[in-house]
Amino acid sequence: MADKITWGILGNALIARKCVMPAIACSRNGRIRALATSRPLDGVEDVKTNGIEQLYKSYDDVIQDPRIDAVYIPLPNQLHAAWTLKALSAGKHVLCEKPLACNAEEARQMARTALKNNCVLMEAMMYRFHPRTQRIRTLISEGAIGDPLMVRAAFCFSMTEELLQSADNYRLNSEQGGGALLDVGCYGVGIARLFLEREPVSVQAQSICRSGSDVDLHVVGNLRFEPDALATIEASFCSGLQQTYSITGSKGAIDLPQDAFIPWEKDAVIYYRADGQETPEHIVVPGADQYRLMVEHFGDRIIDGVKPLVSIDDSIKNMAVLDALGEAARTGCNIMVGGESRE
Repeated sequence: MADKITWGILGNALIARKCVMPAIACSRNGRIRALATSRPLDGVEDVKTNGIEQLYKSYDDVIQDPRIDAVYIPLPNQLHAAWTLKALSAGKHVLCEKPLACNAEEARQMARTALKNNCVLMEAMMYRFHPRTQRIRTLISEGAIGDPLMVRAAFCFSMTEELLQSADNYRLNSEQGGGALLDVGCYGVGIARLFLEREPVSVQAQSICRSGSDVDLHVVGNLRFEPDALATIEASFCSGLQQTYSITGSKGAIDLPQDAFIPWEKDAVIYYRADGQETPEHIVVPGADQYRLMVEHFGDRIIDGVKPLVSIDDSIKNMAVLDALGEAARTGCNIMVGGESRE
């Protein structure tokens, strides 16, 4: 295969315009062949700035373009599975925005189709590629905080009243995969599983829903990991901005009090405190474009077959925990991950 892959983009979403298309345009192993948007004029400026060769009106045109190796899918959540399956069946590799699907069964179907067609499928969990994440994993593996016992993670922001009242906002439509849990709760669940290095056995959750709706605006979930670890995750569309997580262990703690998931390209700070240490140590990790690192890794998987940093199995397991949290919030029950409930 050539040393660069050609990309097609399905939809001119904000995350594509602001983060992923610029990342591909400046990557060492990719270029954008085509962008599909129902409003082509909206893509003209992106063509100029990101080197896009072709504008299409139809997503199918991108998938059927023989010059395209991979597609990036930043569509509303309920469309992730359908368009991923179409792209994989056409022999295209797929980088799909989070959450990978609306539930674990959809994710499993996507994984089976990727395997059947010998294609790479990856969920766009960009924070996993930032050097800061790797540094924290190293600190934990080296025993800096002892045995990890507790993870706390929050991704919250406040939607404008205009957005909260908009009938076109898919994030507030349960039939379109909306809700804070799926949209940003996936980050906290992923962080807890990553740093505790195992799967939760049971979850509890409470949610605040939009008046007259089943769409969660604010969710708090508790996860239990055998034998002795816990996690708390918070996701919200209606609280002040929070992007934080912390890991507490038997001999110390690591804290990211701000910009925990999207530090952009500025220097990223880790606050580390060992037992008995009154003032935390500030560990500075140089800024990096985690989106560029993500798309380059995806390209390396296609070109060189490198080991995935975010595997499809990992994404399926994340979806299974999100499924359980959703059920726990709806029922008020303690839910075993995998489907059983306990009053």
